[in-house]
Amino acid sequence: MNTPTTTCEATGSMARCQELVRPALRAAVGSLGGELEVMCGFALGWWDSDGRPGKGGAGKGLRPALALLGARTAGVPAETAVAGAVAVELMHVFSLVHDDIMDGDEQRRHRPSVWKAYGVGPAVLTGDALLALALRTLADVPHNGSAEATRLLSGALVDLVGGQAADLAFESRPWTGPRAVTMAEYRRMAARKTGALLGCSIAIGAALAGAPAAVVTGLQEAGRHLGLAFQAIDDVLGIWGDPAVTGKPAFSDLRSGKKTAPVLAALTGPPADPLPGPRTGPDRGGRLVALLSGGRDDAQVRQAAELIEATGGRAVAEQMACHYQDAAIRELRALDTDGSADELIAVARLLTDRLS
Repeated sequence: MNTPTTTCEATGSMARCQELVRPALRAAVGSLGGELEVMCGFALGWWDSDGRPGKGGAGKGLRPALALLGARTAGVPAETAVAGAVAVELMHVFSLVHDDIMDGDEQRRHRPSVWKAYGVGPAVLTGDALLALALRTLADVPHNGSAEATRLLSGALVDLVGGQAADLAFESRPWTGPRAVTMAEYRRMAARKTGALLGCSIAIGAALAGAPAAVVTGLQEAGRHLGLAFQAIDDVLGIWGDPAVTGKPAFSDLRSGKKTAPVLAALTGPPADPLPGPRTGPDRGGRLVALLSGGRDDAQVRQAAELIEATGGRAVAEQMACHYQDAAIRELRALDTDGSADELIAVARLLTDRLS
């Protein structure tokens, strides 16, 4: 077994993965030409809205790194997974562009969101172009693994859209009562909206290389668990995250009335075992509902955040993240016979560092 990879080494591993994927990603976007190329490059953080090179706005390349490291875990050279890495990154950015439109979010990574920079219509087309490029990238792979990888990506897309539809439907449901959103419903939504794409990301390189079905399935399951952990952490950051880090206003999820894990845990008490959590007393629950149903000015959202934390909602979400991260790592360890998963596990552990 190799020595466990440190956080610093994991960060370096992600940087190396980005270097390996970047030329192919640039070539895919460059094939569009014209305004679509400019808007897609802006969405990816490569330049400003006029196409001038600028700093900031680019993501960390988590999903492409998962694709390459997942392939390595399956005993496949990372280089053979580049097309899969490009495809999952393009689909991820497609989802962000459309999410920002649906949520009305004006900023993404400290810059205007695509719809804010160009308008809603051009932003919709930008997302469509990114998704089309993702599918074409896999279709152009000249060997049999292309079909299985395309099946994985298209299945993840169906799940992602279904999860987003459920998330939007939650917004019209009440905070309490028989129609209130349950933690079980939340977990199903998160498994589709976030878990499906991370599952696809980890498995797609192995699928491209024709790895055994059991290995591809195991990697995909690990990614789904990782997605649930990732979503729970995002929910914590959506309330208590530093705007300088998240690129969004303080308490942004409370201002928009999103039904996230900390809020639902505070309102409904603990989810089913094995995840622990507090019970919410009627007084606190009533106060929280009143705050969430109000005008959501600065004072109200701050009070709501304090009450959610005091009730234990934040702790439940953080425990949920740890629980699913541990489940993902167990899946990866079960596939690992020679330490080839160490880098991938270290990158998975970086997810919880976002809370520190």
